[in-house]
Amino acid sequence: MKKQYFKYFLLAVCLGLFVNVAEAQKKRTSKKRTSTRKTASSKTKAKIQPTVPQVDTVAIVAAPPPPPPNDSLPIPTVKKSLRPDEAVETTMLKDRTPLPYENLRADDALYRHKIWREIDTREKINLPFRYAADENNGNQRFISILFKAIQDSAVTVFSNVDDRFTTPMTKLEVVQKLAGEPIQIPIYDSLGNITGYKSESRDIVLDSFYKFRIKEEVIFDKESSRLFWRILGIAPVMNVYTAQTNQFVGTTELFWVYYPDMRPIFSKYDVYNGKNYGARMSWEDLFESRMFYGRIIKSSIDNPYDRFIDQYPGLKDKPILQLLEGENIKEKIFNYEQDLWSY
Repeated sequence: MKKQYFKYFLLAVCLGLFVNVAEAQKKRTSKKRTSTRKTASSKTKAKIQPTVPQVDTVAIVAAPPPPPPNDSLPIPTVKKSLRPDEAVETTMLKDRTPLPYENLRADDALYRHKIWREIDTREKINLPFRYAADENNGNQRFISILFKAIQDSAVTVFSNVDDRFTTPMTKLEVVQKLAGEPIQIPIYDSLGNITGYKSESRDIVLDSFYKFRIKEEVIFDKESSRLFWRILGIAPVMNVYTAQTNQFVGTTELFWVYYPDMRPIFSKYDVYNGKNYGARMSWEDLFESRMFYGRIIKSSIDNPYDRFIDQYPGLKDKPILQLLEGENIKEKIFNYEQDLWSY
């Protein structure tokens, strides 16, 4: 009997162990199924979500912006003196302002004509236009004064399409007109063969601007019984060369500036006087006092076709006769003024 009870006890223990093992396996399989379901659902959810478009960073990289155009005029860089460079006090002289013009009524203008002159700075009386010293306000060449006023946007520049100040120009257009078209220069190797070409712009030399043109109007005012000369515009003259052969073609105006706009600027620059150092004057004083010489190249006197003197019949390629014709026009103006007086 004891052996039978022992057999039954062992059988019960084995059944209990079998049942526990089966339940543990069921739990493990259920956990695996739930985990696989979750991952499957998550995978399907990830696939269902809309995909964000991938940006190609290499393709979007923009090309570097082109360098800004060079619109700086060829003005010499002048450093300012850190100590007074003059033994006299000249601070007040730099703050000079020109006197306003006297008002001239059209009804009082008994005589009116326009005159065009050309100033050649190689002549002795016009040498102050080429004075190349440096002061605190910049280089003292007359062309440098014009360029600095344009660079500082202190004056409006007008194109040379006409002399009536109708078409303004930008600083970039002035620089491009100064430099001209680029010249193709060949590149040679060690054997003397041409391997390529490079483009270079023309060097700008300030001393090459040695001629200036002035447009002015002569008026006889019957109220004050005076003959007035009023300058209207100034234009530097530029020599024109061909791009490839660098052959001289002729001259043309570079641009026009309105003289009344330049008067406040001219009053702040002194004119070089190598003969009398105590009689310095400003550029505005020089023009108003007529302390320059310019030959007449065009006038509205007896000129119905509005031509320059060098275009008159019989005067082309005859500079001596052109000069004499300009002096003849000057004599007509002088005689008109003198004939109004009785002695």
